[in-house]
Amino acid sequence: MNMTLKAFSAPVAILSALAIAACSQPANDDAATAETADAQDAFFANLTELCGQRFEGQVITDDPVDDDFRAQRLLMHVRDCSDSEIRIPFWVGEDHSRTWVITRNDDGGLTLKHDHRDPDGTEHTLHWYGGDTETEGTATRQEFPVDQFSIDLFNRTDAQVSTTNVWAVEVNPGDTYVYELARENRLLRVAFALTEPLEDQG
Repeated sequence: MNMTLKAFSAPVAILSALAIAACSQPANDDAATAETADAQDAFFANLTELCGQRFEGQVITDDPVDDDFRAQRLLMHVRDCSDSEIRIPFWVGEDHSRTWVITRNDDGGLTLKHDHRDPDGTEHTLHWYGGDTETEGTATRQEFPVDQFSIDLFNRTDAQVSTTNVWAVEVNPGDTYVYELARENRLLRVAFALTEPLEDQG
């Protein structure tokens, strides 16, 4: 009897350990999903708090390619907010062609797209480019690596330099909103002071 018990004790122990591990894996996955949702829900809530407000910004990086941006009045307006989408027109001087669109996507993350239009309202050649979150991010910063749709668009329109773009948005409550574009040898950051919402309409 003792020999029989000894013979079977090791396999039983191994099977028990495997069963416990198998049962624990979904819990770990669920915890990671919850953590992602918590960070992105908090980020979306921070952004929603700005809805209806307009802010003036400035380029805070020093790449010479952004000299034209740097010389313009930069305005953002957080508007058209819902539980799943927030639209933020971004004005560069008299150029009102750009709108940042942040949405909750079907994969449980967030998506940033650029709604870029010609003066008559038709879609610009470079329209709807952007990316999806690939990590949980934080309540104050989310990153959006370029998606395949955008890579294909950039390749079609001779904008291959943008096929490795990573955009980021930061919402630091009571301080700043920051839009960022980054890739190798390229960094643009535009910061908007949340402490000074604008009352004027232009």
